[in-house]
Amino acid sequence: MTKHRIYTMSFARVYPEYVAKAERKGRTKAEVDEIIGWLTGYSPEGLADQLEKQTDVETFLAEAPQLNPARAMIKGVVCGVRVEDIEEPTMREIRYLDKLIDELAKGKTMEKILRKM
Repeated sequence: MTKHRIYTMSFARVYPEYVAKAERKGRTKAEVDEIIGWLTGYSPEGLADQLEKQTDVETFLAEAPQLNPARAMIKGVVCGVRVEDIEEPTMREIRYLDKLIDELAKGKTMEKILRKM
């Protein structure tokens, strides 16, 4: 079975799309970076390093310093699929990030997005 093409895509290619989606809705790059840091444990410097190295999405997630245990609280639908029902671990992590960026773009507070309720 071949991997989904998102796995081999550079995270540096996907990242600007996340930022653009947030900015179109009046949110900021800093908020996107905070979400990525919360989910993956990447520091701002670590994220910048991964972007500079053109790390692919699969490696970006596999090398994440500390995947947040609270990410299991992320529920809902992304691209017509419930994230909590995705069995393949890497795809589930990708969809967790997609869902958080969607919540940001929909105007949710950072407190709710980062599951600090």
